[in-house]
Amino acid sequence: MPSWIGAVILPLSGLLLSLPAGAEVKARSCGEVRQAYGAKGFSLADIPYQEIAGEHLRICPQEYTCCTTEMEDKLSQQSKLEFENLVEETSHFVRTTFVSRHKKFDEFFRELLENAEKSLNDMFVRTYGMLYMQNSEVFQDLFTELKRYYTGGNVNLEEMLNDFWARLLERMFQLINPQYHFSEDYLECVSKYTDQLKPFGDVPRKLKIQVTRAFIAARTFVQGLTVGREVANRVSKVSPTPGCIRALMKMLYCPYCRGLPTVRPCKNYCLNVMKGCLANQADLDTEWNLFIDAMLLVAERLEGPFNIESVMDPIDVKISEAIMNMQENSMQVSAKVFQGCGQPKPAPALRSARSAPENFNTRFRPYNPEERPTTAAGTSLDRLVTDIKEKLKLSKKVWSALPYTICKDESMTAGASNEEECWNGHSKARYLPEIMNDGLTNQINNPEVDVDITRPDTFIRQQIMALRVMTNKLKNAYNGNDVNFQDTSDESSGSGSGSGCMDDVCPTEFEFVTTEAPAVDPDRREVDSSAAQLGHSLLSGSLVCIVLALQRLCR
Repeated sequence: MPSWIGAVILPLSGLLLSLPAGAEVKARSCGEVRQAYGAKGFSLADIPYQEIAGEHLRICPQEYTCCTTEMEDKLSQQSKLEFENLVEETSHFVRTTFVSRHKKFDEFFRELLENAEKSLNDMFVRTYGMLYMQNSEVFQDLFTELKRYYTGGNVNLEEMLNDFWARLLERMFQLINPQYHFSEDYLECVSKYTDQLKPFGDVPRKLKIQVTRAFIAARTFVQGLTVGREVANRVSKVSPTPGCIRALMKMLYCPYCRGLPTVRPCKNYCLNVMKGCLANQADLDTEWNLFIDAMLLVAERLEGPFNIESVMDPIDVKISEAIMNMQENSMQVSAKVFQGCGQPKPAPALRSARSAPENFNTRFRPYNPEERPTTAAGTSLDRLVTDIKEKLKLSKKVWSALPYTICKDESMTAGASNEEECWNGHSKARYLPEIMNDGLTNQINNPEVDVDITRPDTFIRQQIMALRVMTNKLKNAYNGNDVNFQDTSDESSGSGSGSGCMDDVCPTEFEFVTTEAPAVDPDRREVDSSAAQLGHSLLSGSLVCIVLALQRLCR
């Protein structure tokens, strides 16, 4: 015989003398509770048919009850599981936002780099032929380092770009002076004149600012999406304290024990329970909101002056423009280098007698719209940023809002319209205590959950620190600075290597981006114009030696 049978006999024998039999059976029946309990997947062998004395209950009111000790234990565990699922479901939006958008942005940036490298390679092969192919590793290394930086590699963007232009100068200097032999030491001396002589015009300076700002912003933004994703995933997996589990059981399933399985908790009662159980999560909100604000600021940069799509789409045109500048200024550059580095040794006669390749005089042919990809990963940066900004704004205050989001669900509480017909923790009646404020310290007088405000959750504090570090990186990226390389350079920029700022100033708009980079067609026309000027200068005879010099790499 189940233990609850004996417990029900004595109380019933006295009460049957004072009440009609039919009324007594109806008042004491656990039929509704049995049905609701079974619907949860539990065995009906645990539950009595009629109420029993409740002295054995540890959480629910110790009055006549439909709950045995085993039932209270099982329902307590059930309330814990349901709470964990509730928090995970309620935070689903913010978690999927960061997961899906991180994937989309990462795909976009990677494909953008691949497209840019392919575009440059196709353009230079068609324009320079063997001249480019024999020196293509200089350009391949540029894109390799850009990709390595984006994926988190320890790459100093400014130094890497300086090295690229120095290497390109060394290669071109040999091409335009084939009548001389240059030692490694001499070429190293040549590279030191890159900044002083500006053989490539103003392109390296502009491109350095543009590339560093855009890549810092892009990489940091994707890192921010990663951190947001990880924090959201971790915080949404709650581990309720024993005090929280007791409060959850009392709110969700003590109505079962009182024979009221269909009565839902009062809304304000629910709020106090959830505020106590999620007190530490609410403390995450301040740092989370600062993090979201910083993400939104960098997103605005990605839309405007730090737009990596505007940088990478015409990068082949910009580099070719720099090469033409070098060609046009080759006589002056060579003279100044010879003056500073000394007169080089003559090359063997055979090398200087070769004819110039015809394809070097070929003008750049602009891409047709259908030839050049205008998007990566099936979208554009502007569309991606517009979408993520909307989602980020919706995710603000998400952690302090969890109790309100959970308790406004009609399946969870009785709602504001049933304040008199809801479960208040003791009976079906209005809930009177005031609602607690958010956060751990405000739970000192929480009437429903026993919260130790002197012991903040270590795990939540770790997430707060992760957000704080990421927010600092985002703020630096907003100003064009790479926090990983600050104070590692003595350059006059003052903001450290990896900075996109010149002369300690980060203007809100960037002339190179806004006037030259965004539109592809103007860039192409500019190249045509520059190429036409080059053709004219070649005819003038001042660059005849350049044409003759190119024989070296042609054979």
